[in-house]
Amino acid sequence: MSPTSATAPSIGTAPGPLPGRSAALSPSRASDFMQCPLLYRFRVIDRLPSPPSPAAARGTLVHSVLERLFDLPAAERTPEAAAALVGPQWRQLVEAEPELAAMLESDEARTQESWFAEAGKLITAWFTLEDPTRLEPAERELYVEADFDGLTLRGYVDRLDIAPDGALRVVDYKTGRSPSELFEAKALFQMKFYALVLWRLRGVIPQMLQLVYLGNSELMRYSPDEADLLATERKIKALWTAIERAATTGDWRPRTSRLCDWCDHKALCPAWGGTPPPLPENAPLLALDPVVTGEVDPADD
Repeated sequence: MSPTSATAPSIGTAPGPLPGRSAALSPSRASDFMQCPLLYRFRVIDRLPSPPSPAAARGTLVHSVLERLFDLPAAERTPEAAAALVGPQWRQLVEAEPELAAMLESDEARTQESWFAEAGKLITAWFTLEDPTRLEPAERELYVEADFDGLTLRGYVDRLDIAPDGALRVVDYKTGRSPSELFEAKALFQMKFYALVLWRLRGVIPQMLQLVYLGNSELMRYSPDEADLLATERKIKALWTAIERAATTGDWRPRTSRLCDWCDHKALCPAWGGTPPPLPENAPLLALDPVVTGEVDPADD
């Protein structure tokens, strides 16, 4: 389909923010609330830290290597060049977050050598899906933010390609495996979220949303239209209304699923016999996700 221009959508008003905070939502936090309102509370209101995990660190490393590979001239973007970037990019990540080195050293399930080998396999898999010598991204790790009548939508786009005719392709790297058909809609929500923000910012609906799954070397492509993005707008509006309601009532009830086994805060969840920390008095305002660029998840795997 050809790029579509239209009047950018609007979303309902939000409550007044605290200084330094805004009514804001990223795809990661939206997914948190849809998965479990209590998880959203733990991350946004209680600001409970999550310990670094080898899988998350590997995802960050792979994203970093694929981003930096495009600094090289097209002809030099080879698997060997990508492999040579792994060490330097890891050192930069550790310099910024020293706890990553300690995490890897304490991971008894694998040696450091095998961990880096796993990252290398994911990077090599990418070359079977895309040819970087034929790509010239317009943007990499692009932070996007747009205001929708008082609600800020924001996030990071791994890669934005722009064709000579102006068509936009939004690309997101995933180090996991592609989802089953049952969970495809959840995966595409993040991409439609980005497309909605880009539509507001650039006045053009992206022609292609592309998810690159390195875990099993598969591509998922979707061409959105105006109806898709207006439906996404309505979904986000309803989601924000539910977040406001939970913040006002204090009802952040948990929603159990198989994902509970991977939750860092399971011990505090009443569904599993835990006790959450007391809600602060200003919880309704704290429910407004802080607009701090570094706090948006750059790699949402």
